[in-house]
Amino acid sequence: MDYKKLTIRGISYSQTQSGAYALLLEHEETNIKLPVVIGNFEAQSISLGLEKDIHPPRPLTHDLFSKFVVATHFEITSVIIYQIIDGVFFSNINFKNKTTDEELILDARTSDAVAMAVRFDAPIYTTQQVLNEAGILLELDVPSKDAETQEDLIAEGNLSSLTNEDLSKLLEDAVKDEDFDAALEIQEEIKRRKKKID
Repeated sequence: MDYKKLTIRGISYSQTQSGAYALLLEHEETNIKLPVVIGNFEAQSISLGLEKDIHPPRPLTHDLFSKFVVATHFEITSVIIYQIIDGVFFSNINFKNKTTDEELILDARTSDAVAMAVRFDAPIYTTQQVLNEAGILLELDVPSKDAETQEDLIAEGNLSSLTNEDLSKLLEDAVKDEDFDAALEIQEEIKRRKKKID
């Protein structure tokens, strides 16, 4: 299968879900962003995994599991976000034994898979289908109509009166505000317009 490589673009506090964070992954070739809602503990663990110089006084669960993986002569070769169902991402962690070349695939929550990937500098991939279903494309620096009017249009589900440029700007603002429900709705309208042109 032709997997698409993702990079971590950041983690921020989610304004739409209390106590949750948004992990933003990006497909570098197309700049399509993949927002994944994660919990507080996983956000902390991913952040600490990215900061190689910071070590907590006691090992976190992901650190403990990483030590177990190394002790059994395995390494993580990749993480695959292979599908999304009802807004939930499904992922696999791919392992390889450095001694026997044995390969192992474990199902994991995406937040845990990413937390492990950053500890092993393992690449993160997804499928084109996941990007099509949940990806958000941002086009920056485009003019916008009055923001309050646009928010009303989203609330009413009436985006058809906006221009493509307005939709792009609105999409950018929705992602910045971490309003991913609105962002997905706007993205769907953009996709519908593209299908009409095709």
